[in-house]
Amino acid sequence: MSVRLGIIGTGRIAGRFLSDAWQKLDIQPGPVYNPNSKSAEAFALKHHLAFGTNDWTVFTKQIDAAYIASPQQTHGSYIRRLLEDGKHILCEKPMVLKEQEAEELFRIAKEKRIVLMEAVKTAYCPGFKALLKLVKEGRIGEIRDVEACFTKLADLESRELTDRQWGGSLTELGTYVCFAVLKILGCDYEGLQFIVQHNNQGMDIFTKVLFTYKDNVRTGISKAGLGVKSEGTLLISGTKGYILVKAPWWLTRHIEVHYEDPDRYEKYEYPFEGNGLQYELEYFLKRIWGEQPENQDSEWESIRLAGIMERFLESEAGYRRQD
Repeated sequence: MSVRLGIIGTGRIAGRFLSDAWQKLDIQPGPVYNPNSKSAEAFALKHHLAFGTNDWTVFTKQIDAAYIASPQQTHGSYIRRLLEDGKHILCEKPMVLKEQEAEELFRIAKEKRIVLMEAVKTAYCPGFKALLKLVKEGRIGEIRDVEACFTKLADLESRELTDRQWGGSLTELGTYVCFAVLKILGCDYEGLQFIVQHNNQGMDIFTKVLFTYKDNVRTGISKAGLGVKSEGTLLISGTKGYILVKAPWWLTRHIEVHYEDPDRYEKYEYPFEGNGLQYELEYFLKRIWGEQPENQDSEWESIRLAGIMERFLESEAGYRRQD
């Protein structure tokens, strides 16, 4: 059964999604929605979509599911509207910015038998799934620490560094690095600490999130930077060795397993096609068709990620100075 998929939002990520997400998948590209009709129409023309509109009713009548790629602060309201209209939802990260809201949206989706999924593409790519298998097999023993880093050099005038309410390094890039810790160490952390560097406008440009677990037998460090550059690796430390995922780890192409003997190590290579967005879309479609069971772990991770963002933004309120 081909799925009619509409797009909400006309920014960069929506364009990347359309550049490779349709390949080899049973999808009918639908219309694009934006409150600004001119932006919607221009985007539809550029990407050869059915049409662009700012009329919600017209938009939803032509789709079975929607991909939300609008500004993050609008995600929650769009999810609610789509749930009311009975449409399946693939939403860009962060899905929402409050833990209770995430719990409520997933509850409504279950009641209505609607697929609601956060678009963390790394979770569905071949390399990352193979990495989790290595960890589960106990290849490096018990996991004691996970360290994930994602940074990029951003224009000081970019939306990411000028939006004082919703921008900054953690809300823009933190989902990836926090997801890695939660996926490998679990969602049952007991302690959460933020170490933040700010620019002159009070925006976080480099943020560390420290996770501690019961009895301190597991720890995690997530690092996100906008305007500060570092090595984008994922390092998993165990009692028998360590796993290094080379930069950019969130594309998960190169994995190394190291042991005490420096001459003993294993290397693995995995494919990563295009922008990788087709991996999450394929999983999303299988959920819709009933070929893939509901993933409770993924849902709980999204809820906890929303909680991390909520606590962070609360802690940052005093730094987001206004002119």
